[in-house]
Amino acid sequence: MTKKILITGGAGFIGSHAVKYFVSQYPSYEIFNLDKLTYAGNPNNLIEVENSPNYHFIQGDICDSSLIDRLFNDHEFDSVIHFAAESHVDRSIEDPLAFVNTNIIGTVNLLNSCRNFWKDNFTNKLFYHISTDEVYGSLDDGEFFYETTAYDPQSPYSASKASSDHFVRAYSNTYKLPIVISNCSNNYGPNQFPEKLIPLCIQNIIDKKPLPVYGKGENIRDWLFVHDHVTAIDAVFHRGKSGETYNIGGFNEWKNIDLVKLLCQIMDKKLNRTPGTCETLITFVTDRAGHDHRYAIDSSKISKELNWQPSLQFKEGLEKTVDWYLANQQWLADIKSGAYLNK
Repeated sequence: MTKKILITGGAGFIGSHAVKYFVSQYPSYEIFNLDKLTYAGNPNNLIEVENSPNYHFIQGDICDSSLIDRLFNDHEFDSVIHFAAESHVDRSIEDPLAFVNTNIIGTVNLLNSCRNFWKDNFTNKLFYHISTDEVYGSLDDGEFFYETTAYDPQSPYSASKASSDHFVRAYSNTYKLPIVISNCSNNYGPNQFPEKLIPLCIQNIIDKKPLPVYGKGENIRDWLFVHDHVTAIDAVFHRGKSGETYNIGGFNEWKNIDLVKLLCQIMDKKLNRTPGTCETLITFVTDRAGHDHRYAIDSSKISKELNWQPSLQFKEGLEKTVDWYLANQQWLADIKSGAYLNK
């Protein structure tokens, strides 16, 4: 079966892993990667596939509705996998409108193009919306997020993603657009932009700079290796039921402070530093405004219905991640210098 898939935000962290996976795993599919190439979009993430015959890169903004319409008209996409989003909570606190524009308006632009160009002939069509567990709010200890959990977003970022989720479901209900949504826990792995906790700490440990930890580091997150997320996306895209939501989690809950200490232990070994050296870099900083206490995904639905399970436990995945960053320090250097923006 051949397909023409528009992947938005495919130069970002998770999106680039998905692009590379789909390009290599499904050579009969044509993969079109639409990315604005903001600070978080890095062409270096896609070197492995940039010359593949079934891969096409388009630089553009999902907020440009005329561009989206033109692309649908020119390429006749039958599927969309929508990653493109502003995603860093701290940036959303500083500039909420940027998140409204990209995460809400951009999503609605894509939905409108799907509706208009598929013209109610929805056979073998799909709009797949990639979302986050943060739309559910904050959990007390012992509780979990389910697909039926009421939305309770606590930051401008999660509020914008919650809104986009609602629009996707509304288009399914009102226009019968075939959709699926997945809400995922924290991802980690190669190519993650170093504003996020794990790559930031790896970079700062290499540079012997402070490791900033919010508050007392008691906030808890569920962590999923990015490749495991991509295999879940593959399962949802091909076998998920139209109109359904699937929660994707790693069953790996860690307090931020315990994660950073584990990372320090791994880095001490990898860099041949005296045990405990990297921990001296830990620096507690003023807590983030509205900082959610805990996220934890129940992934039993995707496990039972689509036979998906994460493949890696956290320590193994973290070591793989550290190895990649140490072997690809030029990738980090290009980001620090800004050189990646000129490629």
